[in-house]
Amino acid sequence: MVCLNWAHAQIAVGRTWPELQQAVQERTNAQRYPMTGFDAKEVAEILGRIRSLDRDEWALSWIQNGEHHGRNAQALEKTDAAKAREAYLSAWRYHGFGAWPTQNSPEKKRAHALATQAFRSYAKLADPPIEVLRIPFEGKEIVAYLQRPKGIAKPPVVMSVGGLDSYKEFVVEQFGPDYLKAGLAYVALDMPGTGEAPIKIDVGAERMYSKVIDALHSRSDIDASKIGFQGVSWGGHWAARMAHAEPQRLKAVVNWAGPVHAYFQREWQLKALGTREYLFDLFPARASVYGVETLEDFLSYGPRMSLKDAAALGKASAPQLLVNGERDTQVPIDDLYLVLKTGTPKEAWVNPEGGHIGRGKDWSDGRIFAEIVVPWFQRKLR
Repeated sequence: MVCLNWAHAQIAVGRTWPELQQAVQERTNAQRYPMTGFDAKEVAEILGRIRSLDRDEWALSWIQNGEHHGRNAQALEKTDAAKAREAYLSAWRYHGFGAWPTQNSPEKKRAHALATQAFRSYAKLADPPIEVLRIPFEGKEIVAYLQRPKGIAKPPVVMSVGGLDSYKEFVVEQFGPDYLKAGLAYVALDMPGTGEAPIKIDVGAERMYSKVIDALHSRSDIDASKIGFQGVSWGGHWAARMAHAEPQRLKAVVNWAGPVHAYFQREWQLKALGTREYLFDLFPARASVYGVETLEDFLSYGPRMSLKDAAALGKASAPQLLVNGERDTQVPIDDLYLVLKTGTPKEAWVNPEGGHIGRGKDWSDGRIFAEIVVPWFQRKLR
């Protein structure tokens, strides 16, 4: 049996199965991350089949519904492309949550593979088209999605990076429509250590994103003189790094609740690993992106990623917008203020009542993105 809670890594008492079942259902009913887009009745059915915190039992129940949506999508392809797209997206969503937040059991790995397959089928039918990019990188490849708005020959483009558990497919679903509506093309990317990223997290891993910029400069269907970069949550760390690594080639960078310094310290992790903002398996998810397993290895690894200790924050920077909530329990708000007060002038949006990424009662992820982030990109990349 492979269980969701690792006894040797337990920082605080995790949710029992009844507590987790209730929390997932409540977030689905409220359409709160990570349950946006899920059907409440269907989720109740899936949860009702699960009896424990066993990871494979979890994955298998979600896979069952993902396969149902996948069969429905295949049947619809010949008669209704729009409905087939939605069915494939549902298949991706349910398979993907079976693999959430990290693929640390056989069935979770299978769920992730099925989710990726379903999303590729969705991408083939997408309107406007979604191009799967495969960029050679150090003997491997960077896999990304490029979608361009209709009616614009050479649009500006935003490189958009997901977080610890929100891979590039999530970027397409959650952010793609608003990018396109604003006349912006976007490239959806995994962060190191997640999804199909070719490398784990380490100092210098941002070089994979510089390689993507190289690839964008070779294209004639986007405006490579107007490239932006956005990273959400853990992905925001790469936004912070790229703002300093590519101050000339990037014209606008959004660090949306990214770790910078305090996050990586032992004291914060010992506190934050017990947060109830996160549903379950936070330590395994965080440890997996470093490629470590034990708590001590995890705590020892993190400090090398500090941008303050690397003296990077005072260097030349691309224009930055910093976004988060004052009450974030996953990434300390102190990291935002550290960046804001160091180096070149920056802009910031902070929700005094907001939790992680600034979300709160009146500010959903979608509202923050549509009303704060996208208009800023439009101004900077106009």
